[in-house]
Amino acid sequence: MQAFVFLWHLKGIKGPIREIPSWHHPGDNASDDSDLTEVQMEDLPEVLISDIVRRLHKTSDQNSFSLVSKHFYTIEADLRNSIRVGCGLDPAAEALASLCRRFPNLTKVEIAYSGWMSTFGKQLDNQALSILSTNCQSLTDLTLSFCSFITDSGLRCLTSCQKLTSLKLNFAPAISSSGLLSIVVGCKNLSMLHLIHCMKVTSVEWLEYIGKMGSLEDLCIVKCRGISEDSLVKLGPGWKRLRRLEFRKDPHNMNPKTHNPFSGESWHLRQISCEILKEVSLVNCVIEPERGLSFLLISCASLEKLTLDTCTGLRDSDFITLSQNSHGLRSISLRLFSQSSSYQATLTDASFRALSINCPTLEEVELAFCDSEFPAASSITIEGILAVINSCSVRVLVLKSACFFNDVAMEALSSASFLECLEIERCQEVTDFGIGFVSKFPCLANLTICKCLGVTDDGLKLLVESKMLDSLVVKDCPRISDQGVQGVARRVAYSQDLSWLF
Repeated sequence: MQAFVFLWHLKGIKGPIREIPSWHHPGDNASDDSDLTEVQMEDLPEVLISDIVRRLHKTSDQNSFSLVSKHFYTIEADLRNSIRVGCGLDPAAEALASLCRRFPNLTKVEIAYSGWMSTFGKQLDNQALSILSTNCQSLTDLTLSFCSFITDSGLRCLTSCQKLTSLKLNFAPAISSSGLLSIVVGCKNLSMLHLIHCMKVTSVEWLEYIGKMGSLEDLCIVKCRGISEDSLVKLGPGWKRLRRLEFRKDPHNMNPKTHNPFSGESWHLRQISCEILKEVSLVNCVIEPERGLSFLLISCASLEKLTLDTCTGLRDSDFITLSQNSHGLRSISLRLFSQSSSYQATLTDASFRALSINCPTLEEVELAFCDSEFPAASSITIEGILAVINSCSVRVLVLKSACFFNDVAMEALSSASFLECLEIERCQEVTDFGIGFVSKFPCLANLTICKCLGVTDDGLKLLVESKMLDSLVVKDCPRISDQGVQGVARRVAYSQDLSWLF
């Protein structure tokens, strides 16, 4: 086989590569690329081949490369460091064993059974994890998704993987707290732990152990009913090492009236410190005075990204303190209940004014209201948003179901000096007149309009001549047609699904 096959792979690779040795005979014209087609594959240096394989990130490209020759097959197998397997393995254990033998240096493995049915064959089970742990001693990253047949005993097999640093369990219904405790005790280097829909995980001895003895930096707990906000106090000294926290409760398990009178005292007694925590995402949580997670908003000095989605008990005083402590905040996303809801948060423009004064590095702002097709008036107005826009270097603004955002607000926003991306969803007070102000934005390059009834093809016509937009995304707007978006931006995405109207 000639080298042009190899060079064909080379064309799709970006980034610098090592210098290719010259195979030209003296006197040949080095600029004549046609001579390269005469080079045999066996003449290529192995260092160069390995360098190229590392730059092939798509599995399909890696598979094609391995079929070029037996030599390439061996090199590619030795360098392959990640695989994703699932429903296609049958028989499962034997197939996984074969893959482990072929790829001896795997560091990242994902086992995913989303959409699995019994007709696909037997799922990977505890035996498979035993095979994996025996054959992949270099394993650092493991994800198990919808693996219904893996239990605590299978998880214990992973304790022999001493290099494991990342474990993600997504809907692992048979795994309990006992299995988690085994793995945090056995895998001392675990720095990332994600638990999603793990219903049997209840007690938190594992959390207390990893807080005292481990090196956890990234903790994600999503809809695990046996773990509450107050359970997180068990992390204890581990808070000092935590850099990212995501805690998402099941909305059906959310009750703001439930209050543990000892929870606030527990947090105070533990003297929780989270000085290097950079990213916090809380969903469906209860944040009240003297309640566990309320301490996060007043003690994260290094916070850069904050997401609060349908959390109850939020107050202006929390955000004022947050802004005074977290001067490096770069991104904030709030999804609030409207004033018509019993879960209403008492946030006002005062919160945004505090952010505008104390957080000059703020770049991304998202504000959404979630619980009504026709949102009631909120205590947050365009004045609060403009305070942040005018004082900070906000590049991205997302507004969803914001009834205060209208044509006048669009005009006021058009003077934003740094705004590059604007997304409006269910902002029914914005009409064609307001969309016309888009052409006056100094830096706006990306516009998304979703489920807005007041914008039509006529409004978008005003933007065609300005030719300022790099991208336009229009979703589910009944008065905007496929023809109406043509020519408005260099890249256009259009989709129409009006089921939300009915």
